[in-house]
Amino acid sequence: MEALGLAAAKSPLFLPRTSPSPAAEKLPFKFQIRATLPKWKGDMSLRPPSATVAASENAATVSPAAPPLHSTPPAPPLRKVSPDSLQYPPGYLGAVPDRTALGDGSGDDNVSAMEYLTNILSSKVYGVADETPLQLAEKLSKRWGVNLLLKREDMQPVFSFKLRGAYNMMAQLPREKLDRGVICSSAGNHAQGVALAANKLNCSAVIVMPVTTPEIKWRSVERLGATVVLYGDSYDEAQTHAKKRGEEEGRTFIPPFDHPDVIVGQGTVGMEIVREIVQRGIGPLHAIFVPVGGGGLIAGIAAYVKMVSPEVKIIGVEPSDANAMALSLHHGERVMLDQVGGFADGVAVKVVGEETFRLCRELVDGVVLVGRDAICASIKDMFEEKRNILEPAGALALAGAEAYCKYYGLKGENVVAVTSGANMNFDKLRIVTELANVGRKQEALLATVMPEKPGSFKRFCELVGSMNITEFKYRCNSDKDAVVLYSVGVHTVLELKDLQERMKAENLMTYNLTENDLVKDHLRYLMGGRLNLPNEVLCQFVFPERPGALMKFLDAFSPRWNISLFHYRGQGETGANVLVAIQVPSNEMNEFRERADHLGYDYAVVTNDEAFGLLTHY
Repeated sequence: MEALGLAAAKSPLFLPRTSPSPAAEKLPFKFQIRATLPKWKGDMSLRPPSATVAASENAATVSPAAPPLHSTPPAPPLRKVSPDSLQYPPGYLGAVPDRTALGDGSGDDNVSAMEYLTNILSSKVYGVADETPLQLAEKLSKRWGVNLLLKREDMQPVFSFKLRGAYNMMAQLPREKLDRGVICSSAGNHAQGVALAANKLNCSAVIVMPVTTPEIKWRSVERLGATVVLYGDSYDEAQTHAKKRGEEEGRTFIPPFDHPDVIVGQGTVGMEIVREIVQRGIGPLHAIFVPVGGGGLIAGIAAYVKMVSPEVKIIGVEPSDANAMALSLHHGERVMLDQVGGFADGVAVKVVGEETFRLCRELVDGVVLVGRDAICASIKDMFEEKRNILEPAGALALAGAEAYCKYYGLKGENVVAVTSGANMNFDKLRIVTELANVGRKQEALLATVMPEKPGSFKRFCELVGSMNITEFKYRCNSDKDAVVLYSVGVHTVLELKDLQERMKAENLMTYNLTENDLVKDHLRYLMGGRLNLPNEVLCQFVFPERPGALMKFLDAFSPRWNISLFHYRGQGETGANVLVAIQVPSNEMNEFRERADHLGYDYAVVTNDEAFGLLTHY
């Protein structure tokens, strides 16, 4: 039963702790040019990548660009991989690129590197974007033992860095193209960035959003002067429509990340960090932590910082269930996630950009992975530090910086975390408040099995002692043993260990379920009824937030099989997390999987989760 919570998370890459600090990091902060990038052939401001990765904050698909005049074989499809195939401890610097097979940076390579550097220096983003402050986080710096600086991109006019890249690309367009207008597809920060940029440049903008986009989001885009078109149930459908309409009307499509001009615009964040570090006389900078979705922001920052100060580490941070860049760097090629976690919807991308991957493979030092609980804890940290609420993707770099500093025992170093956005969906705040203390290791979720007899409940409470119980669930279970599910406030690791030892001494089996997302999302709400049904298959589905999603699910499985458990947990427009148990005989599992695959919703079979048996079966 150790796997219930006391065993390490499943991972092929739990590696020994090593120091990340080479001697070069102790050198004084200095400027120097180092050009190692392969040359981007053609006009940097006009030529798109050979494969456009069209992605918003919550999806990505690969769309080949227009074929060249001469015949070339089509690019092979991207390999599909699972996020679970690459996991390592929070804070560990993994997915370090293998640069042994790359060029030596000689010859024409220098030109491309200088193009990025000089274009960032001359970028026109300040026609719409603010130069955001680099603020010391005093409370967190004291707690971590480092000097933590926050690059406040959440303070931009649209509360996100996205307008930098959108404006820079649009500002490069000749007037005749601007007069024909621009178009994009997005349900998030990119949409607002394009709308504001179009307003400033006096051109028309069409923003195509899925019909499921909440009214508050598309209304905010309309207020910026753009024309909103609601089309399709998914981002993919909205994107296809946007590209088709753009071709018909002669509008320029503005991608969210995979274009040199977009990358250059985002690179001004790195330029501002370096400039302020030098102006304020801050000592050597150890690392800049950057949230990673499609890769535009980290590619831009790396393209500047690594050219002028290569000793500074550029570290990406991704959610452990949305690690497309980490997996791509690990495999040495772009890959596609077979499913992607949507909690940090601003970085929930299945495929990273072609050009962004090329830059990251050349320049980024690795990727840190963090979990949902840690992101929630960092949202709370930011609120307590600055009284600002970040969106999950906006708090990602903060969570990664903390995990890295703790893992490697960093002390006294200067680190920067980019707080990239503050467009928080209000209904996500409930989840954040539930998980923030868990992520901060201030609350633990436990289950204790005790005999169903008079006095056992009182004895259990005596053993808990003075520890603060924050949640408690118990239901009589006839003459069977009872299971109590409860949360306790934890001040030290020793306190939790002592509690478990007290329970063990009284022969009360106690399991730590703090790291079990299935329990936190669903099973904690299903305490009370316990039944062991035959042929019960437990699955987690992600329902899209659109009318008819539930009926489509029921049409696929009912009345073919009996649905024995259903728990729905909405997470805003990113979709609902649903736990379902269906009674499917073993000889019908192939048919069940075919129907589930045909349904088109992300799902996973989790029948073997031991917490499910503990909390729901006799």
